[in-house]
Amino acid sequence: MPSFSYRSGWADEGVQRFRKTARQFIRNEFAPQQARWQRQRRPDAAAWTAAGRAGLLLPDIPTEYGGGGGSFAHACVVLEELALAGVHFGCSLHGIVAHYLLAYGSEEQKRRWLPRMARGELVGAVALSEANAGSDLQGIRTAARRDADSYVVNGAKAFVTNGAHAGIICLAVKTDSRVPGMKGISLLIVEAPGLAGYRVGRTLEKVGMHAQDTCELFFDDVRVPAANLLGPAEGKGFAQIMEQAPYERLTVGVGAVAMIERALAVTTRHVKGRSAFNKQLIEFQNTRFKLAECKTEAHIGRVFLDDCIERFIAGELDDIATAMAKYWLTERQCRIVDACLQLHGGQGYLAESPIAGMWIDSRVQRICAGTSEIMKEMIGWSL
Repeated sequence: MPSFSYRSGWADEGVQRFRKTARQFIRNEFAPQQARWQRQRRPDAAAWTAAGRAGLLLPDIPTEYGGGGGSFAHACVVLEELALAGVHFGCSLHGIVAHYLLAYGSEEQKRRWLPRMARGELVGAVALSEANAGSDLQGIRTAARRDADSYVVNGAKAFVTNGAHAGIICLAVKTDSRVPGMKGISLLIVEAPGLAGYRVGRTLEKVGMHAQDTCELFFDDVRVPAANLLGPAEGKGFAQIMEQAPYERLTVGVGAVAMIERALAVTTRHVKGRSAFNKQLIEFQNTRFKLAECKTEAHIGRVFLDDCIERFIAGELDDIATAMAKYWLTERQCRIVDACLQLHGGQGYLAESPIAGMWIDSRVQRICAGTSEIMKEMIGWSL
């Protein structure tokens, strides 16, 4: 795997020690299971509690709520090490649920759910998108009607990562159908296990990311305590989603750069070890020039990402810079991984090859957490 040419400014000694722990756990415990997880289209349930014991699930949540007490840097380490090991595990979305709770939850909500999430006893899922409402969240139809001390929820959600094992769901609903668009959206925290009227649908068959479950969720007169509303009042959901979006988008950028670095390391080894026309592939000018281009863009991406991470930790990263990072880094990820596959030739197109896995897994990066087109719109609006 790649060795970084310099130490990122956000990776102090404590973060470096945490990286060693995370790397050892992921490569010893998770990487050997990846092929089986791909076949079954989800990780084992026990993987969550194992990750919790290793301290990998909520490393940037305060210790008073069961987290690791670190910063966003510690969360980045976990995401990087997963990507570098070629492991898909939905701890990023799990952590996003935790940050919704940390930012908007009551003290009782935080103490009730966060420690169990940190231990992996509750798996978190974010249920925003629907079959006909993805980027356009104003179009969601899942509704929550207030009835005494409960909300009665009806509707369906699609593309829910961690849906199969979800024990706690951050659910976007319309709490006021009279209010048009975004103003009637609220977030409810749903404790899923054993809940009457709640059903996990089929696991969606994706192009890539096969080891990470993505499901449909159905709600049929599901009663959720009114006390599970996230925030002080109804109608705050859209603003909450927008406020937390930069965290999610930056985590996508972290994974993008790590996969770029992995793809370059794998490809460099390949071109040095394979020959054609009595020469190593690395001896051909086209090979060297193509890898030189990719390595240069990878280095630019790393420097840009590191700057974003440092600014995010300092509370200084704006939404537009985050949109730039998500857009540019994922576009480069797809382009560089594709170039690396080309340098593998026919071997690169075999499903069993690591670079082919990276190629099919990369494509969703330009879609999830806001498409490249949405990111460009955000950047364009700022001009």
